Amino acid sequence: MFTGIVKAVGTVAAMDHAGQQARARITCPELSPNQFSEGDSIAVAGCCLTALDLDAEGFSADLSPETLARTSLGKLAEGSRVNLEPALALGDSLGGHLVTGHVDGLAELIARDPVDDNTVMTFTVPEALSRYIAAKGSVTLDGVSLTVNSVTGHRFTVNLVPHTLKVTTLGTLEIGDRVNLEVDLIARYLERMLGHDKH
Repeated sequence: MFTGIVKAVGTVAAMDHAGQQARARITCPELSPNQFSEGDSIAVAGCCLTALDLDAEGFSADLSPETLARTSLGKLAEGSRVNLEPALALGDSLGGHLVTGHVDGLAELIARDPVDDNTVMTFTVPEALSRYIAAKGSVTLDGVSLTVNSVTGHRFTVNLVPHTLKVTTLGTLEIGDRVNLEVDLIARYLERMLGHDKH
């Protein structure tokens, strides 16, 4: 479980493909990866991955065919920057919202507009996911917990404050970029409990 509060931005040092899967090596010395244990979970751009080969400089993680096909991690290359968050520990502060690290799909940036020091970004999402997004609700984009400003059809907007733009990868997004989207966990369970799910 995670909170969507990014702790560091890492850099992909290597991306080794083997058949339909891959192994990524991510450097992030400021996160002090050697303080974690082999097998711990770390959210990489919002995807829950298992940390391997930990040392003071970084860690490795295996990417399954499903992860490569359904998330943005399949397009990672050497030099790519990724948001990182270690798993939530019992007693930690829940600064964002409950995030599982299980990506629901991809959202595409279609507009970014400066508003004073902030940036309002507009994303479009697949129809099957749009029903889970509500104004003033929560979404996770590339591992960042954000509040939805407005929703119109399959589009929604979020407001990014200067701090978020500075300490995450979202500040470098360009029109047409696709990011990992995790919808609010409560919305999914509520739909299931009410019997409205279509899956």
